[in-house]
Amino acid sequence: MAWRGCCCSSLGHLNEDNARFLLLAALIILYMLCGAAVFSAIELPTEREAKEKWEERFVNFSQRHNLSRAELQDFLREYQEASVAGIRVDDIRPRWDFTGAFYFVGTVVSTIGFGMTTPATVGGKIFLIFYGLIGCAGTILFFNLFLERLITVIAYIMKSCHERQLRRKGVLPHDSRRGSGNSEVDSLAGWKPSVYYVMLILCVASLIISCCASAMYTPIEGWSYFDSLYFCFVAFSTIGFGDLVSSQNAQYESQGLYRFGNFVFILMGVCCIYSLFNVISIVIKQSINWILKKLDCRCCPRCQRKFFRSRRNVVMPGNVRSQRNISIETDGVNESDTDGRRLSGEMISMKDFLASNKVSLAIMQKQLSETANGYPRQLNSSSKHNGFSGGVGALAIMNNRLAETSVDR
Repeated sequence: MAWRGCCCSSLGHLNEDNARFLLLAALIILYMLCGAAVFSAIELPTEREAKEKWEERFVNFSQRHNLSRAELQDFLREYQEASVAGIRVDDIRPRWDFTGAFYFVGTVVSTIGFGMTTPATVGGKIFLIFYGLIGCAGTILFFNLFLERLITVIAYIMKSCHERQLRRKGVLPHDSRRGSGNSEVDSLAGWKPSVYYVMLILCVASLIISCCASAMYTPIEGWSYFDSLYFCFVAFSTIGFGDLVSSQNAQYESQGLYRFGNFVFILMGVCCIYSLFNVISIVIKQSINWILKKLDCRCCPRCQRKFFRSRRNVVMPGNVRSQRNISIETDGVNESDTDGRRLSGEMISMKDFLASNKVSLAIMQKQLSETANGYPRQLNSSSKHNGFSGGVGALAIMNNRLAETSVDR
């Protein structure tokens, strides 16, 4: 009982967002520890075996050619320094001609960073810092805009399919139009696709792109099909180990066509995997909220009033309709009154100020989403004067575009 009281008192000082952040950090650390244990168990025996074989070959080579161990190690160190500048034993393409440099800057701005080409001069390293700062930021913006359009297209297609199914069942009339006053039509106007269906579509799209790209890499690069799939995931997810890198040989059959196809596949793959990662993050957030809900149920009633004070941007797995429906028009706050006073510059009372803070970020994002989609609320809201009131980033883009992240469900 003493432990429980201590636990509840410590959790009482956290709101839900902080609790979610700390729980996610703990789960990531636990995930990393489990991953390290698995990789160590799988890869460590192979590493030891390779080290023993290399030591044996090193000794045999030095004895056969009457070289001391120190001389041979110095020679190998010089080769390692030369490899940084792009020197390899096999004949490969020039690293710093225009096409090679373009491939390099592509790996920089996309944050893939294979590592097979790196600047060796001080000037190149300084330029890379400033070039990557702007290039990576611009590319992340491009990925977010791609995600926004991709989710919009998927939502439109799924909504059309859902409407067609309702018409086949006779729920919707065939000549239904928005604003006709029909309750079914009105409910369809606010329909949004489930995050699980969107995740499934993105998984299938990423898998198709990876399989097609692997079919191209296998005969041209001489890799196995599994290694090609492995390269696709490492490249598309921007991990970029650099153990396998495409388009590095000096000559290829249909070289221009292959390099163009390589560029297109990497671009499409990175965009799809980036979108998939952000959708999966919504599912992870649902799981974290489910864990927090279970912890909230086990706390005493006193701590329940202190813990989870903010219900902002809550996404619960399962039946989301069972949650408390929050309406931006009926949230217990006369927004038109308070917002009008904010616009006029008149001071608001402390009661109105505290009541206004109850309006969550998700509700403000719903308002902005309705305005962007052509359903503006007839209120004088100060959000139109603040371009960042709807949130920034991929999560803000997907908010109110998927069913599980929408507050109107």
